[in-house]
Amino acid sequence: LVQLRGEIMADHSSSFNTIFGRGLIGELRHIAHRPYLVVTMADLWPRFAPHFDEHLAAVHFVETLEHDALAHAVDQLPTVNAVVGLGGGQAVDVAKFVAWRRRLPLFQAPTSLTVDAPWGHRAAIRFGGHVRYIGWAIPEAVYVDYDVIQSAPVLLNRSGIGDILCYHTAHFDWRLAHERGRDEARWPYDEALVSEAQAVLEQVWARLPDIYAVNAAGIRALANGLRYGGGTYHAAGWNPRHVEGVEHFFFYTLEYLTGKKFIHGQPVCLGVYLGSLMQENRAEEMLAAIRRAGVDIRPAAMGVTWDEVAATLHRLRRYVTENGLWYTVANEFAVTDPFIAHARVRIEAVFGE
Repeated sequence: LVQLRGEIMADHSSSFNTIFGRGLIGELRHIAHRPYLVVTMADLWPRFAPHFDEHLAAVHFVETLEHDALAHAVDQLPTVNAVVGLGGGQAVDVAKFVAWRRRLPLFQAPTSLTVDAPWGHRAAIRFGGHVRYIGWAIPEAVYVDYDVIQSAPVLLNRSGIGDILCYHTAHFDWRLAHERGRDEARWPYDEALVSEAQAVLEQVWARLPDIYAVNAAGIRALANGLRYGGGTYHAAGWNPRHVEGVEHFFFYTLEYLTGKKFIHGQPVCLGVYLGSLMQENRAEEMLAAIRRAGVDIRPAAMGVTWDEVAATLHRLRRYVTENGLWYTVANEFAVTDPFIAHARVRIEAVFGE
């Protein structure tokens, strides 16, 4: 790690070229190789369309993350010389997929900080509803425009904390697997990686009030934390153990069972709390941090019911096993109705104010 303006960052091998500033979207038309493609969401495009020019060859509106449908759509796109990803996690993941499939230069412009996808080498694509990370794409730069980020709904930005708070549950899970002799041969437990990620978590933790406020300091702190999380997967030899665990598996199971789409950080943060409860690992402290960051993890806030959350928890172990996911507390914790009832009482007490 190196110290940069008071912020802990991974070394250059695990980070992406990230530009902070204002008025950055309008510069993309001057730097993207022409003609270029923009990958975005239909609801975002009317706002950003005026920033692009006659060298825009096409716009791809993300409608699916399912591999076969997405691959077919990409094959129908016109010939272009660059890809611009403009939007949240889904848009930047699809932009990565297009750039990889077409072997094109990539420029990423997140419109919110919901997830670490802008700083990840692989795209989170669905195969029959199941998440798989495939491909390889490193953007020329990731452009974090303060005004653009601040104009997004605050929940989108605050929820990005989920992809950093998850280190807490991930570290317990990796230690648990090691103690049980269940850590993978290719990912033996590495205390140095855990310490590295923990340092990033603590740095971002100290900025929770700024992240809640979505001010410039909070944006920079959150983006740098996500930058580390996205880049370290490859830098650690495709080892996700220090940054992802049961909390993401909860999210994947919830998405699979309900077929619904979520603001990534909400179910992940819910998974952080539920996973911490399973682990008996500072659960109330994590719940308080999630509340301080302003991420509402009540099921109703993300369009699901407690019955669906309960079904997800009861299905979690089976989902993990069937999909060959790595060993976590989910493999050995027996979910009971009293456990779910306790979690519900605590969450509603904290967020029901």
